[in-house]
Amino acid sequence: MALCIVAGTANPNLAEAVAAGMGSVAMRGGLERFPDGELCPVVGPMRGDDVYVVQPTAPPVNEHLMELALLVDACRRAGSERVTAVVPYFGYARQDRRSRPGQAIGVRVAADILVAAGADRIVVVDPHTPGFEATCSIPVEVLTATSVLVAALRDRELGRSVIVAPDLGAVKLAERFGAAAGLPVAMVRKSRLSGTSVRAEELVGDVEGCRPIVVDDMISTGATIEATTRLLEAHGALPGTVVAATHALLLEAAPDRLAQLGLARLLVTDTVRIPSAAPPVLEVCSVATVLSDAIGRLYREEPLDDLGRFE
Repeated sequence: MALCIVAGTANPNLAEAVAAGMGSVAMRGGLERFPDGELCPVVGPMRGDDVYVVQPTAPPVNEHLMELALLVDACRRAGSERVTAVVPYFGYARQDRRSRPGQAIGVRVAADILVAAGADRIVVVDPHTPGFEATCSIPVEVLTATSVLVAALRDRELGRSVIVAPDLGAVKLAERFGAAAGLPVAMVRKSRLSGTSVRAEELVGDVEGCRPIVVDDMISTGATIEATTRLLEAHGALPGTVVAATHALLLEAAPDRLAQLGLARLLVTDTVRIPSAAPPVLEVCSVATVLSDAIGRLYREEPLDDLGRFE
């Protein structure tokens, strides 16, 4: 089987970087948009190929998810031997349980759409749902951007710093950062008041006189980072918080909200296309090498155990 990288429209630069890291070129198919909003992607010949479709389902989530499903189906109909959906950011991952009767399990539905389209496997990076793999009926490779972000943190003197999890869901991620950077870990307990408002209620751990490094899997509206930063300052942390997050959605007023916090650094990756209105302190670290290494090993049927898989 020949290896083929296909780029969706959600983040073609990442797909091209992944292909370049493997000494290849990403295939960009055509995408026709009908007046009623329907998408019609078209791919080139790939009979017998091992195909990897790179397409994060970032906002607009529904459009990018549908494009990905149609691309997978198009690759199948073009004669590919195997199709892997490489979804660096997987939308709907937050909908992994019902908080009240009558709700759907969005992550399961989104995964089933890809399965129905013909995907043989899914690759994701730092999903919001720890049990993401359990929601899928096909094999899943769950990677992490921790090594990329920790390497960027190490390029400057950390001094007396502490890794901070901004909520309970980020504790395992913070522990992984702490172990990799050799730093202690603190945790914030928060409650969400609305989709754009968060209250940080309690801090577990000592941050007084320390430089806090807040780590999370994603930044959406910036409300969690804002509430966490205010709480840390109230407990004696040094000003100039550092934030490291995998997925920089930066929706709505997030760039302005983060710009007002006086952050020393804001480290994110390129799993999604970075908005043009990003805060000036933002630094982008690429996960292209992580993805190209993983895809290369999958193509050669080699294990991924030493790639720092998400656990």
